Amino acid sequence: MTNEQITVTSPLLPSLEEFEPLLKDIWDRKWLTNNGHYHQELEKALAEYLGVVYISLFTNGTLPLITALQAMRITGEVITTPYSFVATTHSIWWNGLTPVFVDVDPATGNLDPQKIEEAITPKTTAIMPVHVYGNPCDIEAIQEIADRYGLAVIYDAAHAFNVKVNGRTILDAGDMNTLSFHATKTYNTVEGGALICHDARTKKRIDYLKNFGFAGETTVVAPGINSKMDEIRSAYGLCNLKHIDDAIAARKKVSQKYRAALADVPGISMFKERDDVTYNYSYFPIFVNEAEYGISRDALYAKMKEHNVLGRRYFYPLISSFAIYRGLPSASKEKLPVANRMADEVICLPMHAGLTEEDVKKVLNIIIHQ
Repeated sequence: MTNEQITVTSPLLPSLEEFEPLLKDIWDRKWLTNNGHYHQELEKALAEYLGVVYISLFTNGTLPLITALQAMRITGEVITTPYSFVATTHSIWWNGLTPVFVDVDPATGNLDPQKIEEAITPKTTAIMPVHVYGNPCDIEAIQEIADRYGLAVIYDAAHAFNVKVNGRTILDAGDMNTLSFHATKTYNTVEGGALICHDARTKKRIDYLKNFGFAGETTVVAPGINSKMDEIRSAYGLCNLKHIDDAIAARKKVSQKYRAALADVPGISMFKERDDVTYNYSYFPIFVNEAEYGISRDALYAKMKEHNVLGRRYFYPLISSFAIYRGLPSASKEKLPVANRMADEVICLPMHAGLTEEDVKKVLNIIIHQ
């Protein structure tokens, strides 16, 4: 085996041959941003591919979260997960709202619906769940709670590009869904993101908010910001969309190899796959039980690194442990036992479409023969 570095992720890239003609066209048009031709084409293409009706493109995956809370005029407290990337909670904080952490379901890593209901107060106005690693949340249970208490539901679906349950997209759940098209994601536009909603009126408000609040040449109707995707990344995204199915198929093969080889390794556990879910294989997390495996998660992580294999302790540490949030009453370890255990045990293994058979064997050899 070679000792070339194996990275935890690698971006899906279109060929220069297919990208260059689009760049030439952009140069000829001299229209680089502000809802240009390729921006409009990518919105149409993504809506069709994802099976949604209204989608707005953004310059990254964090701004849709911030904008969704603005668009829905959320106030007070927002129930969310400590087991996510920091952007989820930061978006709540940036809106002057209070995040309320609740524990997660050990079977999925997602918000535990029972814990959500226990955390609701008179100040609660919204729930912001995350489809962790692309595992679908318990959408029906969360919606039932939201309906009962009159709460908005905004899904952080950064990991859930084209994930489906029983053949239906999960991106039409709740009131809004956000996506990330960061270079590390299954589908990327280098940097980018999107916000999905259910009606034309809401999309219009979102599009105002992402363009300084402009509703016309001289009319500003809201305190918006600038979060528009440019033409170059939109064109790049159109190219990548042609290859995403092949990329997901390649990721699936890697996932199957990992699952088969690690199924009976003492101390190594994985999320169980559901037969009714169409996954995008965005990540492959394993959980290391030190008592059964023989060494700690951090020791395995270091050993992988010694062999030039880069895993990722994702999500570690918990958002609730960061200095800006640890003082919140909901952030105490006693209230979040499952999330804390998962954060202490998780390693995401290398997962991308470019992994070779030899790469996968090397990763598995380190884990199995430690």
